Amino acid sequence: MSYSKLFNIPNTLAFIRLLLAPLMFFFLVNQEASLFEGVHHSWLNYFAAFIFVLASATDFFDGYIARTFDQITTLGKILDPLADKMLTLAGFLGLMILGSASPWAIFLILTRELFITGLRVSAVAEGIDISASWMGKVKTVVQMIAIGFLLMEWPGGEMLLWFAVVLTLYSGYEYVRDFFKAAQHY
Repeated sequence: MSYSKLFNIPNTLAFIRLLLAPLMFFFLVNQEASLFEGVHHSWLNYFAAFIFVLASATDFFDGYIARTFDQITTLGKILDPLADKMLTLAGFLGLMILGSASPWAIFLILTRELFITGLRVSAVAEGIDISASWMGKVKTVVQMIAIGFLLMEWPGGEMLLWFAVVLTLYSGYEYVRDFFKAAQHY
């Protein structure tokens, strides 16, 4: 595979998302650092939210460009969900550390995310296509909205978080079901 095909625009955007996730996490978990002395925590949350929105936009555009311009690669099939998981992991763990999100909700979401990411990587390695389902995409959007609401300390953030938990678990069920259906044909 050529270098230009491997490092196409969608894969580059996913890689940027990989870099933005720890940056956002840094602003969430280091709010008491001397570096931020005199800066109110809400401003650090706003900056983390800005990074999160920017990273979330790369998620939309990398998928759109990959599908529209036929730039889907095996690396992209692995890199995109990994970048998504790193971003949500950074957001959810940061919020949990700040005491702004339920540890149980975060545990359920992250356990499902890690399990399904492993399942998807295994599927790609076996040549089985279990692309993101419609429910998986809705789940991701609701998770991202919940993180945004919690970062901005807007009303309804906790309710959105638990709604994201329900969608996350249901879409996880769909992935497992689809994987086993596809695996029967191999």
